[in-house]
Amino acid sequence: MSTRELQLAAVLAAFAGFSFLLHFVWEMLQSPLYSSLRDASHPEAVWMCTRATVGDVATGLAAYASGALAQRDRLWILHPRARGWLAYLLAGLAITVVFEALGTGPLRRWTYGPQMLTLPILGTGLSPLLQWLLIPPLAVWLTRRHSRNG
Repeated sequence: MSTRELQLAAVLAAFAGFSFLLHFVWEMLQSPLYSSLRDASHPEAVWMCTRATVGDVATGLAAYASGALAQRDRLWILHPRARGWLAYLLAGLAITVVFEALGTGPLRRWTYGPQMLTLPILGTGLSPLLQWLLIPPLAVWLTRRHSRNG
């Protein structure tokens, strides 16, 4: 493996790790907003949040790839420009909207509780959208900070 490939592997591992930790905390904190988790035991709720977190990390990695393609740099996260950020955020938002629509719609994987605010036309929960707008930029910041110090 070349030095650049090793650096990419280290950056992606850090990004995935920070993403997992941050998204897991968010998933646990937002769990009261889902009626499908209301009657779940603690271990069941933790397992469901863990599975959701794995999906969040996959979304983040797909969005990362979008940023890399847009910026034409697999290590774009170390020196992000507007084009990379925009592709990263838009890809993540699009994936979030689609998966929330599928999960609450035809796949019936989860249901929003009455406390979940939703977007009028799409019906997407506000919490999952805020999750994508807040957690991924923080994961990028932590990854950049870690990669500079590591």
